Amino acid sequence: MKRSANGIEPIFPQQSIREMTRTQRTAQQVMDDAMNGAREAGWTGRIGADADHLKTPDDVNVTQAVGFTFFTIDPSDDVDQKADDYDESTLREKFSSAKETAPWYDSYLGKSVGLSTGAKIELTEEACMRAAVKYGPAISRALSLGDHIRSVNESAGTDYEIELSVDETDQPTTLAEHYIIADQCIGGGMKLVSLAPRFIGELEKGVDYKGDVGALEASLNDHAAIAELIGPYKLSLHSGSDKVSMYPALARATKGRFHVKTAGTSYLEALRVVARHDEALFRRIVQFGRERYPVDKATYHVSATNEAVPPGDDLDAKKLEQVYLECWADVPKGLGFAEPGRQILHCTFGSTLTDPELGPAVRSVLESHPDTYTEVLADHFSRHLEALAEGM
Repeated sequence: MKRSANGIEPIFPQQSIREMTRTQRTAQQVMDDAMNGAREAGWTGRIGADADHLKTPDDVNVTQAVGFTFFTIDPSDDVDQKADDYDESTLREKFSSAKETAPWYDSYLGKSVGLSTGAKIELTEEACMRAAVKYGPAISRALSLGDHIRSVNESAGTDYEIELSVDETDQPTTLAEHYIIADQCIGGGMKLVSLAPRFIGELEKGVDYKGDVGALEASLNDHAAIAELIGPYKLSLHSGSDKVSMYPALARATKGRFHVKTAGTSYLEALRVVARHDEALFRRIVQFGRERYPVDKATYHVSATNEAVPPGDDLDAKKLEQVYLECWADVPKGLGFAEPGRQILHCTFGSTLTDPELGPAVRSVLESHPDTYTEVLADHFSRHLEALAEGM
């Protein structure tokens, strides 16, 4: 019998609409694969099911219909990514057009909110205007989609939860923005159980946190205090794969009330199995990934470049695996390429798995070497769980 570790509950069926499109899978296939895999592995604990990065009512409909119960709303298309950089005159001009999408503006203007950390949120004219310009349409979209999620599930007689993702922005979410977003969503009747702000530092796909962890923890404490004040709800860490250096801080700040998404790393560990059992295939995947990366990286926040990583022709099998798959601090010194290589393979997963030759070849290796796959996954996710438990 398998149980959840340290009170951490798993979500096995989890894939965004974007990722389903890239891998040419349906919501039903994602659900079936995850549930059948859990059953075959002997899992008897509770399981969540996250329909991730939903943007339209149709996205909700297709995922709710097959049993997803946790709905992550992503209104990022309606966020003004340049709002933080507008000068005063530009900001006022933008606000004159955006005010109708932010009917809440006057109710926050001039308000001061004290947090349990001692920090104060000053909702000045500038802070409120910038929040309205940056997030006004996104909040409206989120509320509308939240109403649809409620309606669909009430009609079906099913329970549900909602997470709101506002992390896919270039600039961090300010405390004022977090407060207004959460207050509007909960005040608007949204069943919000989790919110993903854009935290300070860099949270790129497939690599560890880039930034000052001490400064991050101070910021997390304030964001967690807002979640406690308005909710309580969880703070969610998206692009959470491999961010083990910040996990203890996240767990401490939230007192264990967090949601971490690690989607994508099972694929990278699958490639580790390929690297160890079919070197020729792994070299083909590396080359293919380098060819596809300039196109496939477009929808991801990453900094890797092909130029930063050697093609691998002159590397032996062990070093090739290290260069393209390692991400931990104990990577042998002198390589220096682990993070860029890992990002290249991470971003090109859809192209690789849907390739008529490479996709089936990867599957064949995994089916032939299930013990190796079990071993590398156990090591990988144990590192995540241990780092989170350290802060609880």
